[in-house]
Amino acid sequence: MKSSIKRTGFCLVILFSIQVYAQKQVAITIDDIPNTKRFQTDRFQSLLLKKLDSLQLPIAIFINEHKIYETDSISKNFRLLDDWAKRKYITLGNHSFSHMRYSDVGFTTFANDIDKGEAISKELAKKYDKPLKHFRFPFNDLGKDSLQHKEIEQYLTQKGYRITPYTVESEDWAYSTVYEYYLAKNDIVNARSIGEKYVKKTIEFFEFFEAQAAQQYKRPIRHIYLCHDNALNADYLPKIVKLLNAKGYTFVSLDEVLQDNIYQQKDNYYKKWGVSWLYRWMKSQKEATAIMKKEPNNQEIESLYDKIQKE
Repeated sequence: MKSSIKRTGFCLVILFSIQVYAQKQVAITIDDIPNTKRFQTDRFQSLLLKKLDSLQLPIAIFINEHKIYETDSISKNFRLLDDWAKRKYITLGNHSFSHMRYSDVGFTTFANDIDKGEAISKELAKKYDKPLKHFRFPFNDLGKDSLQHKEIEQYLTQKGYRITPYTVESEDWAYSTVYEYYLAKNDIVNARSIGEKYVKKTIEFFEFFEAQAAQQYKRPIRHIYLCHDNALNADYLPKIVKLLNAKGYTFVSLDEVLQDNIYQQKDNYYKKWGVSWLYRWMKSQKEATAIMKKEPNNQEIESLYDKIQKE
């Protein structure tokens, strides 16, 4: 009788695990918080934060504290960061102080920037009884070689940080630059066109990485979406959320996503370029490079971005 009960219990656990992994789940993570320049342009309000308040989804933010000093409204910028931190649905993360490229500046300078980037965030974490245990590299640049990778990983581990990966990213930073360029010219038609293309392309990237995950792991995985604090997401992230919801996604916290055992895998990618962790976990980088070439094409937006940067 007891063995029968044990078998039943074991089967229920297995069934529950299968059901959990069969669900589409994603954590939304937002880098480069707070966007103080946009905050000033929008008359000292964060339109993205207002939209997130209406959505009430779990969000993880990655803070660059230097942004507080990018405009002359420093006290208001402090309050803005405090407004982000106090939201119950928000998880705090460190994105370094000044958004340096680790592979360019090296270990000592970058380690100092990590420390500098947690000064205010630690106080806010304490104030709102939240942990500060997630770190994301600027540009997702983990170093130029295996030595740099291992050196900074060890340092972050000693400090109690976990490197935050991502599986899906759609170059929203490039779309937003073009989007804001058209808005500044009062070219609403082209701005709206860029916004809609961003939404469409983001869904294409989700579908692409869903297919890759299914091929690699034979099941849906819990995804992490990387985007940024910008005007584009203030206007279009809610639409992306709605479309993902319609595709069967539920939105969960970063901590919940990281419980998926795929995130326990070894990072085998020892270059400086920011690529999805689905590639980093592959043992064959030749295979990873071949798959990268099949990603949805962002060439049009990249060309427009480069053109604007040169103006």
